[in-house]
Amino acid sequence: MLLSRVAERVYWQARYLERAENTARLLSVFSALLMDLPQGTKLGWHSLIQITGNEKGFNERFKQAQERHVIRYLLAENNGVSILNMLAYTRENARTTREIMPTEAFELINNLYYKAREQAEPGVDRGKRHELLDGIVADCQQIWGLLAGTMSRDSAYSFVRMGRGLERADMTTRIVDVGSSKLLPELEVEAADADSREPYENILWMNVLRSQSAYQMYRQHVRERVKAEEVVRFLLQNEEFPRATAHNLTTVTKVLHRLPNSSKVKWQTDKVRRLVRDADIDRLLRRGLLRYLDNVQKEIARVHFKIADTWFLPNK
Repeated sequence: MLLSRVAERVYWQARYLERAENTARLLSVFSALLMDLPQGTKLGWHSLIQITGNEKGFNERFKQAQERHVIRYLLAENNGVSILNMLAYTRENARTTREIMPTEAFELINNLYYKAREQAEPGVDRGKRHELLDGIVADCQQIWGLLAGTMSRDSAYSFVRMGRGLERADMTTRIVDVGSSKLLPELEVEAADADSREPYENILWMNVLRSQSAYQMYRQHVRERVKAEEVVRFLLQNEEFPRATAHNLTTVTKVLHRLPNSSKVKWQTDKVRRLVRDADIDRLLRRGLLRYLDNVQKEIARVHFKIADTWFLPNK
């Protein structure tokens, strides 16, 4: 079994790397929408700050949630929540656990951090943003592939999988938040009836799928046009798609069987799995999806607290 401090660093290395990738995916959704929606349509950029849970810090820094402010805050600033900070934390945790991680993984993480640091500020501009965000996602995927292909299936890898699975489960609910929030305030006024709004909402949900590299798999599983209820059901409840919330909670459960003293964590994880599995998506979309997603996120956070109490704070 790993030392508790080493297990914690490996776990957080996985969470930070996954968070950096998913924040890049979130920013990509918004940037793609700018190109797909009619010229002049306004996006509710402040919703992106709310979704990521950083509203207080952002409001202290900026007076208005303009596109450039939001992108800079979540991409390039030294504020503890930006992609650049997430990659710095990933690098530091990887550096301090190099004895149990593949050397090539640290080299890739190190290169990604320095590349992002060099390109983050220019990436705030629309012209450079797409290439930078796509590059971050691709590099993160390469690192995950290397870890999966070269790490022994021991306790260290279990904490990698647990950290990634928990972070991905949470971030997928936040990306679903993108589609269910009021991101198109202009259309609320100018096209209030459902028929007029439908084409724009379909574009929104299609971009949500693409942000998760989920569009092709969605069409294979659902075989219908893109509809809000089916996209939400797929991203939350599908057990076969690797970025779906249900799939990742199941992964965490499987990992827990390989670790000692995991009963409390497993109980909380099973509670969240039931909450996701038993959700009536059609009813929630009519009323209560945002509140439901907030509740799921809180329950996922409680899984983390159980993990910390069990393995990272043994002498508490």
